[in-house]
Amino acid sequence: MTAPSHAPTRRQLTARLSAFGLASLALPSLGGARELPATPSCEGSAARTRQQTEGPFYAPSSPLKRDLRGDGPGEALVLSGFVLTQQCQPLAGALVDLWHADGAGAYDNEGDRFRGHQFTDAEGRYQFITRIPGLYPGRTRHFHVKVRADDRRLLTTQLYFPDDREANHRDGIFHHSLLMQVTRAGQRDRIGRFDFVLAA
Repeated sequence: MTAPSHAPTRRQLTARLSAFGLASLALPSLGGARELPATPSCEGSAARTRQQTEGPFYAPSSPLKRDLRGDGPGEALVLSGFVLTQQCQPLAGALVDLWHADGAGAYDNEGDRFRGHQFTDAEGRYQFITRIPGLYPGRTRHFHVKVRADDRRLLTTQLYFPDDREANHRDGIFHHSLLMQVTRAGQRDRIGRFDFVLAA
């Protein structure tokens, strides 16, 4: 599908994403299925996801692992989304690598706790089931992510929680474009969505 020559309206973008099943993503959770809206904003084409520092705790060769709940206690979060081109086309087989602090705000630098990667499916979808990270000193709550597709630039970025407004405001790295869509799933657990857009 080629990009239109004019900037699409929100309705046109929704129709474009719907053609790939992307406009609303059903997210499984402990309490049943929920839906969260797509996160990229297209004005002629989707803005690529903002790059951010990988931080001091990145480790290569994370395990192929989708469910990180066994790595420690805490509130569960199902994080799902798509990896897209700037024309809002899904990218199959893209590597999505996730790492974050545990509930106490500490990173595992000796092993693979709260570290894992997976590959997007034929529709460009990924999903992790993990725990809400604690507050690392001097930072707001966040996930670290690297996304790579064969013919695209490597994306290194961080994702943030919309409810942490005060901590987000104080964080010198935080950027509003990297806020996840997050909602509750039952009394304790949450579901989140973020769609990554990779530059050519």
